[in-house]
Amino acid sequence: MNVQKIAADLRASRGFRHKTDIAGVLSALGRGKCIAGTPLSDVAVGDDCAAIPDGDGHLLFAIEGMVSDFMQAMPWFAGYSAVMVNVSDIYAMGGRPVAVVDAIWSDGIEAAAAVLDGMHAAAQAYAVPIVGGHSNAQSDRAQLAVAIVGRARRLLSSFVAKPGQCLLMAVDLRGAFVEPYPYWNASTTAPAEQLRGDLEILPQLAEAGLCEAAKDISMAGALGTALMLLECSGTGARIDLTCVPTPPDVPMSRWLTAFPSYGFVLAVDKVNVEQVISRFQDRNIACAEIGRIDDTRRVAIHAGSDEALLWDFTDHAFIMPPDSSAVGSDAISQ
Repeated sequence: MNVQKIAADLRASRGFRHKTDIAGVLSALGRGKCIAGTPLSDVAVGDDCAAIPDGDGHLLFAIEGMVSDFMQAMPWFAGYSAVMVNVSDIYAMGGRPVAVVDAIWSDGIEAAAAVLDGMHAAAQAYAVPIVGGHSNAQSDRAQLAVAIVGRARRLLSSFVAKPGQCLLMAVDLRGAFVEPYPYWNASTTAPAEQLRGDLEILPQLAEAGLCEAAKDISMAGALGTALMLLECSGTGARIDLTCVPTPPDVPMSRWLTAFPSYGFVLAVDKVNVEQVISRFQDRNIACAEIGRIDDTRRVAIHAGSDEALLWDFTDHAFIMPPDSSAVGSDAISQ
């Protein structure tokens, strides 16, 4: 394992590049953070969902868009994934989904059929109804965006990780890559009851007070997602690559850029680590402590004595702009 090369490859990866684009969007959003003097959300921009106070909990709101090359190459799986990743965002915030809507563009009705079939399959698997949306069958290309609402009794957030906490990674290894893409699919072949029960771990952890900080693993991979959580919390970490849960016979360099159908990073107090890990393992979800959070605002990775600096937030933003203290709220870092 060449740790220096892994760090360099991750920084150059498509997933990392997509995330670093977010800072400019966040900076622009910060200029309109309030409506009539009222904050839009209980969490800052950069979390997986907007969280709007609602009674004794929060209304969660998120949206995902599918990139055009994915839509063209795998329309059914793109439709399925658009629902799946939205569901994951809701659970990553400690919530449970309520419903989704979609906006789809296609060149004719038939051209949208596979995408809609995929969305329907995911809605059935995760028991989340599609309740409306927008369509345009007179477009010259396929495009898809799916939005979701959910509710949380107690939030998980990207902004509350603390130095001294343990960084955990939980991932479903019972899958395979959708070749030749970086998508690790442990969803489409799994029983629906299993999918729902596995996700239920997240709100249960939040409601039991065992965890307050979490984020679902996105296109930036496990370490890119960890960077987002750590940067939002103003912290750093030292991550041990030998502790990362990894499927058999998958090179570490590829696994660290994978987008799993079920994957989360969590910041957990040491006293709760054993109990949190056991809750995932009880459902055959791989979970391990992969690092320790510190106050350096630098993220180092290592394997034995081989070590590399992955990111230094004091030199370069990852997703948070320099004026992030002025940013209001929205769900932008999907």
